Parts: sequence; structure tokens; C-alpha cells
Amino acid sequence: MEREKAITVSNLTKVFGTFTAVDGISFQVSKGEIFGFLGPNGAGKSTTIRMLNGLLLPTSGEGSVAGLDIVRQSEQIKQNIGYMSQRFSLYEDLTAEENLTFFGGVYGLPAARLKERSREVLQMVGLLERRTELTRNLALGLRQRLALASAILHEPPILFLDEPTSGVDPISRRNFWDMIYAMAERGVTILVTTHYMDEAEFCDRLVLIYQGRLIAQGTPRELKGTVPEQIIAVYPDRLGEALEVVRQLPQVAEAAVFGDGLHVAAARAQEAEAAVKEALAARGIAIRRLQQVEPSLEDAFISLIERAGDN
Repeated sequence: MEREKAITVSNLTKVFGTFTAVDGISFQVSKGEIFGFLGPNGAGKSTTIRMLNGLLLPTSGEGSVAGLDIVRQSEQIKQNIGYMSQRFSLYEDLTAEENLTFFGGVYGLPAARLKERSREVLQMVGLLERRTELTRNLALGLRQRLALASAILHEPPILFLDEPTSGVDPISRRNFWDMIYAMAERGVTILVTTHYMDEAEFCDRLVLIYQGRLIAQGTPRELKGTVPEQIIAVYPDRLGEALEVVRQLPQVAEAAVFGDGLHVAAARAQEAEAAVKEALAARGIAIRRLQQVEPSLEDAFISLIERAGDN
């Protein structure tokens, strides 16, 4: 049975003067899904979210959020969503608790419900014991949790998270995603933008947006299956120099840094392996390890953008 749609977008476009920020994108998000919006900075991710939130009018195209039209019913949409921007819209001279009181007033929560709900969300994000601290004195990871608490205070069925973990440490990121999973299990629909590939793996489905255009969509596994080349993982000494050498080889389609090594894409892996070994040896660069691996989401991302750039 097909799941109910929480968000639908059809040929959505936003033009600023002569610049097309979002160019005719279409996608659907099912209720209770964690849906990833992936793309480099400036790709059009935040502009799309602002149109879906009713903060920005589209130039053309259609969209609905929680069954509400993004143009005609934008004010009603705001009552049905939570929105966490990458800058965390918090008041630093208020305490954690006072921030929630402010946002509860904006959402029109009755005083008794606001008090009860504030305690619930502070407990959920692990800030109940620190509720009287000034927000400016909280570490970045804790401010991130407070921003999430503010966004879900009114129990919205749909949550928009725009680069929510940008700049926070890996442990805070992992803890944040545990909370995201818990909300999705309770039926909350979550649309999240990210440029972290490991986070994108946590999503049920992804769209890849590049220069305002949607160039691919599917599950993480489906997107990884779009890579036409074979991938060789190479772990050389002098990584930067090795990358420059490998990129020049005619047997190599693409090469990029991947962790403490390189991922090398090639149509014929054996020929590329031999060429890489010979070229690096000629430069006196030792190879600690070399092996063929399954394509990663980052490999798919690079491959899809390369092909989009060629079109």
C-alpha cells in the first residue's frame, strides 16, 4: 500500500533577477520518511526549503506541505511544520527555558500546555538540568539540541532541518540523529539538508540537487548503484601529491580524497591499478594499500555531478 504523501513538489522554480536558484524540481516525501536533500553550497537547497515553509514565493510550479498549498495557504503551513535553520534561531541572552517560552507564545500554545511541553522537549534533548542557563553559555552541540527542542515544541507533523549539524562535533551529530530516528518512528516526516555523506546514509531516500536542478533521487543504495565506473581505494604517502599524479592518468576517470586515502574511478580497474602503481613509484610515492571497493555515496555524488556538468 502506498504511503500518504506529506510533501509534494511539481516543477518548482525560483528566479532572482537573471539567476535561476531552483530550476523546475519535482519530488514527493511520504509521511514518516526521513528525506535527505543533498547538494553543494549554493545548489538551491535552502531556497527550496524556504518556498516549502511559506517564507518565499515560488516563481512558478506547485507544492503542498501537509496537504496545504505553499502559495495560497502559507500561513497555515507554518502551524504544521517545525523549522530548524543552520543558524539556530535562538535568543542568546535568554535561558533555554525562556527561549521555549518565547517560541511557545509564537506557536500559540496555551500556558499550561506550554509548561508541560517545554519540560517534555527539554527532557528529550537532555537539557532539563540546564534549562536555567543562558543560551550563549551553552556549547554549540547543546544549542543545536535547544534549537531542535524549539522546532518541535508545538508537535508538528513535518520537520524541516536545514544543515542542522553544521559545525558540531561527531558525537553531537550522532546523538542528534538518534533523536531524528526516534521522531520518525513516531510518524514525524523529516526533510533534512546536509552535505555530510555519512549523514545522507541515514536517510530513507535522497534527492541530489546541483545548480538548482534535481539530478538524481532514490535510496542511498540506489544512488550508489548509478556509478558506472569501478572504484579503487588507494592509500599512498604524500596524499596531495599522489592525487595530482593519479588525476593526470588517462586510465583514470576521476580521483578524489576519501578519508586518509584516494578513491579512483576507472572504466577498467586492472589497467588503472597498474598505471597508478607505476606512476606513483616513478615519483617515489609509497602505497600502503590498494584495493577495489564498492562505490560509496560520495563516489556516486561526484559521478552524478560530473555527468550533470557534461550535459
